[in-house]
Formats: sequence, C-alpha cells, structure tokens
Amino acid sequence: MVGQRGGPPAAWNAERPLPGAEKCCRPGLGFGSVPGVFKALGRIVSHRPWYVIAAWVVVAVVIAMTAPGLKTTTDQSEFLPSHYESIRAMEAQADHFPEVSTPAAIIVFQRSDGENLTDDDTAEVARIGEELGPKLAARTFMQEVITVSAGGEPNLSEDGSTMIGVVGLADGATGYDVAAFDDAKDLRKDLAELVDGTDLTAQTTGNVPQGLDSQESGDKALAIVGIATIVLIVVLLALIFRSVIICLMPILVVAVVASVATGLIGFANEVFGLQADSSIEVILLVVLYGIGTDYILFFLFRYRERMRQGAESRGAVAYAMERAGEAIASAGGAVIVAFLAMLLSSLSIFRAIGPALAIAVAVTMIAVLTLVPAVITLLGRALFWPSKNWRREPEGARFAKVGDALGRRPAVFAGVSGVLMAVVAGFALGFNPSFDFNSSLPDDAESTEALHTFQDHFAAGAAEPAPVVLVSDEGELDESSFPAFQEALEAAEGVSQVYPGQVSADGAAAQFMVVLEHDPVSDAALNDVKGPIRSAAHSAAPDGTEALVGGTASVFADMQKALARDYSVVFPAAGLVILLILAVLLRSLVAPWYLMFAVGLGFAATLGATVIFFQHIQGESGLIFLLPIYIYLFVTALGTDYNILMIARLREEAREGRVPRDAAAEAVKHAGPTIAAAGVILAGTFGSLMLAGNSMLVSMGFALSVGIGIAAFVMAMFFTPALTALIGHAAWWPGHGDEKSPDPEPEASAS
Repeated sequence: MVGQRGGPPAAWNAERPLPGAEKCCRPGLGFGSVPGVFKALGRIVSHRPWYVIAAWVVVAVVIAMTAPGLKTTTDQSEFLPSHYESIRAMEAQADHFPEVSTPAAIIVFQRSDGENLTDDDTAEVARIGEELGPKLAARTFMQEVITVSAGGEPNLSEDGSTMIGVVGLADGATGYDVAAFDDAKDLRKDLAELVDGTDLTAQTTGNVPQGLDSQESGDKALAIVGIATIVLIVVLLALIFRSVIICLMPILVVAVVASVATGLIGFANEVFGLQADSSIEVILLVVLYGIGTDYILFFLFRYRERMRQGAESRGAVAYAMERAGEAIASAGGAVIVAFLAMLLSSLSIFRAIGPALAIAVAVTMIAVLTLVPAVITLLGRALFWPSKNWRREPEGARFAKVGDALGRRPAVFAGVSGVLMAVVAGFALGFNPSFDFNSSLPDDAESTEALHTFQDHFAAGAAEPAPVVLVSDEGELDESSFPAFQEALEAAEGVSQVYPGQVSADGAAAQFMVVLEHDPVSDAALNDVKGPIRSAAHSAAPDGTEALVGGTASVFADMQKALARDYSVVFPAAGLVILLILAVLLRSLVAPWYLMFAVGLGFAATLGATVIFFQHIQGESGLIFLLPIYIYLFVTALGTDYNILMIARLREEAREGRVPRDAAAEAVKHAGPTIAAAGVILAGTFGSLMLAGNSMLVSMGFALSVGIGIAAFVMAMFFTPALTALIGHAAWWPGHGDEKSPDPEPEASAS
C-alpha cells in the first residue's frame, strides 16, 4: 500500500507483486484506465533503456545540426495586426514617402568639463559629422550624420550645453534588424576615436543603439540567470536527496531537452513566420529548468517510494510511471493548453511566445516520461549515491502535523488561506500597465544615459517626431487646408511642435511631423496620442481625407487596445480548456470548478502582491503591460500542476477507504513534501530572473516566484485539500471516482 511503513523481506521475488501491490496497483485506481498505458510505457522504457537514450541523442544531434536559429525582434510594430491605425500610418508613409529617412541613432555631444559648448566645439561637432559620413556610407543600416537643423542652425540646446547629430537609417533598412547592432558598435568605436583629443564627449541613443544595449543586457541576463538557476537547482536537490547524480541529472537532461526544443521552436517560427520578443531566450531557459526539474521530482519521489519497499529498479520505474506518469502528462497537458491559448492573441508577441513555450514543455514532458526513466533504470540504486538515507522513509512529522490539523479543521484552513489570497488579490485592481520599454534597460547603459541627457536639454519627443499622414480618398490634396490642420495639431495637448506638411510626389498625401512633449516610449506620450492628438487629427482632417497618427507612441496605444481584447479572449479560453481537461481527468463536474476558482484567486493574489511591492512599496508608476498575461498563463498552468498532484493523491487515499477528512490529512502528509520541494525549486528558478538587471525581468521574476509560492504553499497545500475535505464525496460527482474498489481475491504469500 502506498504510504506503508517498512518494506518486504530482503528475499522478495521480483516476479511477484510487493505486499499490497495487488491493491494499490490494480487497474482503475488512477484516472480511468490511463494508468495502464503509463505502466506499459514504464515497462517498455525500463526494458529498453539504451534504445531510448540512443534515440534521444540522435534526435538532439540531428535537430541541432539542421534547425534554424531562434529569431527575435525588438520592433514593437511587428507585434500588431495591420488594421490598427499605427500600422496603417506606417504603410501610408512607406507608400507615399519612401524617401524619408528614419532616425537610426542620435549622437549627444557635450563638453567633458560640463561647461557650455563654444563655437570651436560646434565646429568640432560638424567636423566629426563630416568624417563619420564616409564611414557610415560603407555600412548597411546607417547613413550620413545631420548636425544642423532645417533652418541651417546647429542642433544646439537652448542653454548651449548640448548638441546632437541625427544618424539616418539607410534606404530599405530597418533599425530593428539584429545585424544593425553591429553598425551601432562600430559607430561608438568611431566616435571614441574622433572625440579623442578634443574637449567633447559623445554618446549614442535611438532605436539601433537601444536595441544593441537591449541585446547585450539580454545576453548578460541569460548568463546570470542560467548560472543562478543551475546553482539553485543543484543546491536544493542536494539538500533534498543528498545525491551527486540526482543533482546533476536535471542539468544534463534539460541540456538535451533544450537543444531539441530550441531547434523545434526555430523550425516552427520559420514555417509560420513568427518572431518572439528578445526576452524569449531567458524565459525559455527558466521554463525548461524549472518545469523540467519539477516533473523529474514528481517521478523521483514515487520511484524512491517504491525502492524503499524493496523493489528492483525496473519494477520501481514501472510503478513510478503508473503513479506519477499521468500526473506529469496531465500537468504538462494543462500547461501546453494554456500556452497554446496565446494563439488566440491579436499580438504576434504572444502568438510566437505561446507555441514556443508549449513546444518546450511538450519536449520536457516527453523526456521525463522516456529519457529520465531510461537513465534511472540504468543507474538503479547508484542514483542515490552516496546517500544511504533513501532506504529509510522519513517520518514527515511537519507535514503529518499539518495534514492532521487540516483534517480536523478544514473550514479554518480553507477560510484563512482563501481570505488571505482574496485580501492580497484586491490590490490587483490598482495595476497600472506601463508600455515604457526603455525603462527595462539598465540605468548605466550608454543609450539610457544619452537619452536622459537629450531629454534634459531638448523636447523629449524631438528624438523621434511622430508622423501624422493625411491621405486623400481620391485625387490630389488641397494644400490650402494644411495651415488649419497644422494649427489643430499644435493646439492638441501633448504636442510641443508641428513641422509644416510635406506633400508626396503624387500629391495624394501629406506628412506632418509632430514633436511630442514627452518621450515617445513613455506612458504620458501614449496617453496623449491615443487621446487628444488622435482626436484632433481625426476631427481636423479635411473632407475627403483621412488622418493617420503613426510613431512609437501610436504603436503602444494600439498595443494597449489589442491587449484589452486579448485579456477578454485568451484568459477565458485557457481557463475553459483547462477546466474541460480537469473534468475529463477527474470524471467530475464539481472538483474542476473549485480547482479553477482556486487558481484564479491565486492569479489575482499574485498580481496584487506584485502591485503592492513595486507600485506601493517601491513607488513605481506602473508595471510592464505584459505582466498579467504571463502571470495568468504561468500561475494558471503551473498552479493546476500542483492541484493535479494534490487531487490525485486525495483520490488515491479516498480509494483506500479513508473518509474525506482523513484522505485530506494523508494527502498533505504524502504529497506535501513533493509539492513543497517542487514549489521551492520552481519559485527559486523564476526568482533568478530578478538578478537579470532588467526591470521587466525583475518584475516578472518577482511575480512568477510569488505566484508559484502561492500556488504551492497556499493553494495546493491548504486551500484545495481543505475544500475537498469540506465538500466530501460530492466533490467527485457524478463519476464518484473516490469510491473504494472491491478487494481482489487473496493471493498466496510470497515465499
């Protein structure tokens, strides 16, 4: 029987079942007849381990050699469908004004002593711009440097301390191409040489330099998070199992899984034309190690349990596969479904990240159900070396006490844990989404420092004027209407300056460049564009024309609108599918509802805790807009993992003939250590994102680690078993899969 103390005689016959095995392993104990499938898989894998391992090695090598690289982008406009105004403005600009150069970078010049620039200094800036010209002409993504304004005056700040040079983007080039970052590196090297020996300093900012700094920050974050994750997993596994091999096994297994998963993601992105956000590599690393280690733990705890009863390795692998296999597959399925729900998003950032994470989890799940059992079969008892404590079942006094207390007073545990989550969840209503991607760059990045200097001395929006394109429905535009249209734009809140309209070659369109009062990537600029500026442009557009507001702030305004739509579609879709999965697995129409209610409450509590920490304690104005959907998908999916593990043990204990409260007590005692270990490792793994030095990843790491902590230690450990104990037999209606099966015919004792 599962949970029995002690083991069989040392002379146990491997051909006969262990004492109690005919009861605990009989068909139908798990979810329907599915455990038989996993038991059969366990037997196949344990009898052909070398074949399984060889197959994985071959697949990993072939995919690694043939798969395309993982493509990412920092161009936020690529995430939007074409019907949004910002994208229509971009297309109109490309159609009617193909010759207009988009700024690739801005060079910010100052004196090294902090004094105002002299005439000699401005002459030096002009010289540097001229000498940079031939160097830039030899490159792919940048062209000449403009150091004077349209009126022929130097681009000098009003206080005379700062001068800028605008580096244009080459025809047909995009500043978001990763290859453009090499040009930004060369530009910085050239500038360092050209200002050497002068009294000037030169720093670069703008699209391409910011993309370069973002890439370098991401690479640094990937290295830091990778090292921290591996160290954390090794240390925690060492404390749990005291085994050198178990400490290293997840690292080696995930390395193989990562090679396969990354290659498959590359294939998928190439086939479907998807590009994910540049943070995908860091998130993939954390997901692979975190979820991979979790699922390995689910298997190892059951394997060790059977080995303690005296089974040999192959039999223990088959047993562990039967008991843990379905929980792993069900949990993985819930996670995969949640991630695939992102395909319903209107934002391509989620449509790319969703399948990528789903592929990673699917490969991890298959590896834990095949590769891990094969390796464990070959290692046998050596798996636990050098520890010998694995032979003795720990008393589990802490979890036993918690379980007994919960069994006696389930209403208290359900009430306290539920109220705690509800109170914290209330703060989620104060979540303020931020679209300021530049804030995610480190403060000491050159582009960040240069941007702050620029904004201190020039209109914040001068770095990237927003184009307002006036397009005629038919025929040429009437230029006499331009002054009134320009005046309407100038009067709009958030506008610093409007340049006169530039008419296209065909006369069917005009472009007005609008300098915003705020940084184009700031939340203030977003609010100005989506409100007064668009309103003024649309209402002032002459008859027979359409005004389209473009630029970065306009893109973010449309992303905000798209995100609101996605919240109303993706969240319910993911929740509904997971609800159906739980209903099928549990053969119940009751349990899935309160399990999903618990997960939803956990999501809200996670977002609320993040708002408390960052917005109320640290005083941040807002949190990156991507955060709620990441929290929802990870906490919903992974919270369901822990709920599945706990509910599976609850029903297993009930089928042993225990009443609901006693079953809850035993489930906490036996499943509690597994959930606690998995929760600590996964929360710690996500928490390693906080070391990235990137504010977006810091907030995401905090939120996901807190969410996993709530899912494991509040929801799955207390709330779910307490509610199940209170609802009792009705929790399993109409299938009533918790009922005790008839005892089998007694068999002869093992000799």
